[in-house]
Amino acid sequence: MTSSPGGQVGRVSPGTARINPAVALRARRTSRRLVAWCAVAVVELSLAISLGTVQDAAGATGRAIVTINPAQHYQTIAGFGVSEGFGQAKMLMSAPASVQEQVLSLLYSPTHGAGLTILRNEISADAGFTIEPRAPSSPDAKPLYLTLAEVDQDQGQLWFAKLIKADYGVSDVFADAWSAPAFMKTNDSAIHGGTVCGAPGATCESGDWRQAYANYLVQYAKDYAAAGVPLSYVGPENETTIAPPQDSMIMSPAQSANLMAVLGATLARSGLSTRAECCASIGWNYAQQYAAAIETDEAANTATALFTSHGYFVAPDSPLRGWSKPVWETEWAPFGFQPWDPAWDDGSPSSGFTWAQNIYTGLTAANLGAFFYFWGASMTSLTGPNTGLVEVKGNTVATSGRLWAFASYSRFIRPGAVRLGTTTSGTGLEVGAFRNSDGSIAVVALNSANTPQVATFSLRGLGGAHVTPYLTDTTHELSAQTPTTVRDNAFTATLPARSVVSYDIRSRATRAR
Repeated sequence: MTSSPGGQVGRVSPGTARINPAVALRARRTSRRLVAWCAVAVVELSLAISLGTVQDAAGATGRAIVTINPAQHYQTIAGFGVSEGFGQAKMLMSAPASVQEQVLSLLYSPTHGAGLTILRNEISADAGFTIEPRAPSSPDAKPLYLTLAEVDQDQGQLWFAKLIKADYGVSDVFADAWSAPAFMKTNDSAIHGGTVCGAPGATCESGDWRQAYANYLVQYAKDYAAAGVPLSYVGPENETTIAPPQDSMIMSPAQSANLMAVLGATLARSGLSTRAECCASIGWNYAQQYAAAIETDEAANTATALFTSHGYFVAPDSPLRGWSKPVWETEWAPFGFQPWDPAWDDGSPSSGFTWAQNIYTGLTAANLGAFFYFWGASMTSLTGPNTGLVEVKGNTVATSGRLWAFASYSRFIRPGAVRLGTTTSGTGLEVGAFRNSDGSIAVVALNSANTPQVATFSLRGLGGAHVTPYLTDTTHELSAQTPTTVRDNAFTATLPARSVVSYDIRSRATRAR
């Protein structure tokens, strides 16, 4: 197959599954749904990859050629991340130090773990967790904000953010509100939907609360900046097409665009470096609708620096039409109450290989600048045990194939990397290449075939480069393999069946840094 300029090639995997949203909405704190996912497309580097002859057990042969065009540059990668919202960080804060150390190393260490680089916070509207629990007398009256310390370090999220910054240098933290405080909404409740008073078509006797809501979000950002963790972005909503019995709002695309104009202007006056993002839509079909509404509203478009969406129901498998700014997928996980599934390749929506392909498709077909799982460490089974990359039960920390799928990308594709263009004639081989800001090259190759494939990688302009492969499959968890040196601008490697191999390619100059 040959990728289009944006890498828009896709196929539905046999592992595709969907969950009835009514099941997911039963959880008080987290409503989610399950995955429709795709995989395919091709990708990049100043190299031309040609696959050698492949022979399966039956003696059949096949040949695939992948060509990487170093002159084709696509999106810049901001990173990979998770959330510890909805009380997960608070529970980890109370765990033994040994558990904390294991979890943080597995999630954020660039040498022993996944090397994640972004954290997503929840701005809670719940009583006991919100920084504005009491309604002022009017939208224009002075609010009485609580400090983050008064709301348990923002449910432990501030503690967590400080820790990963100190221990692993992770400083990219952003936050989304699932709901405005109850008194700012048409239903006078933080849960079951409701709309921000004053948005077009949402009139309340108490008045127009849009500016007060923007002030509230900016105050949250100010609190984090004062604590030494300035937020990169802040967003006013999350999945505003559903109204579950948890923090939630209903906001149409036009209402969201209207609110973004107010929030963007407020942030601009604040003196903070934090910028506005929207809309954490539930799936890729809704993402297009909300992005289009913002794009066609001049004030909203000026205000919105980043578009965010989730992968539920409709996976990110194509670029957003007309949208030229960065796009991130900021939440996605399989939901349900099946037992904890750590498998690499069992054909389920929870398996590691499934998520390696989800990430591949998101980066190459949807041009995503960042890719997130829902939780990093799952400390509770409220939404099912597979909504985390690692599971914590008492003093035991368990890893999953999903963790190593993320690690195959995030440990090698660092913030600031640029995706390069590619075409391929092969089947069963999905390759992505990225040039990091230090000049190193990360190539991530997925072999979805049930037999090994031998690949010859031809590297133009990287004579003398040193290549270290890292293998993940049913018996390896990002295990370093024997390094090789590029000779005559090429090296040859075997990709095991149903595996992901990450190639860390460095010239003499980048190795010396």
